Amino acid sequence: MTAHTQTTARRGATVLVLLAAAVQPAEAQRPAAGSEAAAYVAVDAGAVALQGVTLLDGTGAPAARDQTIVIEGTRITAVGAAGDVAIPDGAQVMDLRGHTVMPGMVGLHNHLFYMAAGGRMHPMSYTGQRLYLGSGVTTIRTTGSLAPYAELNLKDEIERGLQPGPRIHITAPYMTGNESLNIMTRFRSPEQARRFVRYWAAEGATWLKAYTTISGENLAAAIDEAHRVGLKVTGHLCSVSFIEAVELGIDNIEHGLRTNSDYVPDKVKDECPADLWDHAEAVDLDGPEVAATFDAMIGNDVAMTSTLAVYELFVQGRPTRDARTLEAMAPSVREDYLAAKAQIDEIGRPEAGFLNAMAYEKAFHDAGGVLASGVDPTGNGGALAGYGDQRNYELFIEAGFSPEEAVQVLSANGARVLGVFEDLGTVEAGKIADLVVMRGDLTANPAVVREVTVVFKDGIGYDSPAMLSDVVGRVGIN
Repeated sequence: MTAHTQTTARRGATVLVLLAAAVQPAEAQRPAAGSEAAAYVAVDAGAVALQGVTLLDGTGAPAARDQTIVIEGTRITAVGAAGDVAIPDGAQVMDLRGHTVMPGMVGLHNHLFYMAAGGRMHPMSYTGQRLYLGSGVTTIRTTGSLAPYAELNLKDEIERGLQPGPRIHITAPYMTGNESLNIMTRFRSPEQARRFVRYWAAEGATWLKAYTTISGENLAAAIDEAHRVGLKVTGHLCSVSFIEAVELGIDNIEHGLRTNSDYVPDKVKDECPADLWDHAEAVDLDGPEVAATFDAMIGNDVAMTSTLAVYELFVQGRPTRDARTLEAMAPSVREDYLAAKAQIDEIGRPEAGFLNAMAYEKAFHDAGGVLASGVDPTGNGGALAGYGDQRNYELFIEAGFSPEEAVQVLSANGARVLGVFEDLGTVEAGKIADLVVMRGDLTANPAVVREVTVVFKDGIGYDSPAMLSDVVGRVGIN
């Protein structure tokens, strides 16, 4: 082995070690005294007992009533029926009868930028992290970056206890082909794709996202190089179909039915069909084409990310159900959104196609696929960070998921995809204490998902209403 080869091998080994560490939850950092994070702390004790709760633990097990959850330090140390769990001496005991607890949500398509009506994009330097954590989203993957260094810096500030917010898994800037958006990297060769992957791996990204016009050749090069250095790849696809992407080795696919070109007759290789939605929405869910997609994805452990909250925005006659969304928008952003919504109610997509997309995801889940979720705060601006993640729960219930299944999709499945399930995603003894406390019975009323009172992250409880009140009128500005 030459000296050059030895040096290259050492560098490669170092990159792999660093990346392996990066997928683990960061060492818990207490909110720094006087910091923006500290301002929202509501519960901070060495030991805490949550008593009398209805628990949806994220495992898919039936909801359990009158449960006690014990937190010591950053971890859950006991979960069980009232009277069966020993409460440590000196613990802060919280009587939470009439409340539901679920794991902190893991958002797999949760940008740190916001797209308002008309395509205006703004980094969420203030509102994003508060909306996510205040809504109960304790871990996110950015899944396409507008300002990657701003996101890396925010991740660092959260980990140092300076800013409130979720854990952040950074995705590099979008990888595409002839896409016109200037925030994206336009690949012209496999060599460029490989160079791009190596650069962002060194800068701290752990995921990559392919976009609609990437070629199969360039996507294959990016996936191969990503896996070589320990990164994973997801995609909002079109020019490359789901089955084609699975054959290339992709790890995750975004959005579900409406981005899958498997169902376009006579599709031209590496071209994104203009009528993709029409073909996708008309596909027979019980037909062989859908079965082939599911078999390929499930057989190769490729997860699907649901983003129903953003696709609902383009459907006729589905009214804005959450007044908080409108209150959070800056006045001019709200005005533009309502105008866009009125237009969509006249000329938008019919509801039948959206219902088919919901059924597609339910069928994938029922077939044994790993379905996770995220909000994707883009489109016409009506799906906000955090609030859209909560809306996904309501849409899953509408699609026929049980409350237990819906919570599992929102939490445990995302943790599995990110490789952090050993520590996160369920409410079990030994796991990191990331919990969402909601007023009401979530199993009886899906809207209870919006009634968050306290969000625990790393065993520290944050005041959700206070955090969310601070974003009112600011979305679209910062």
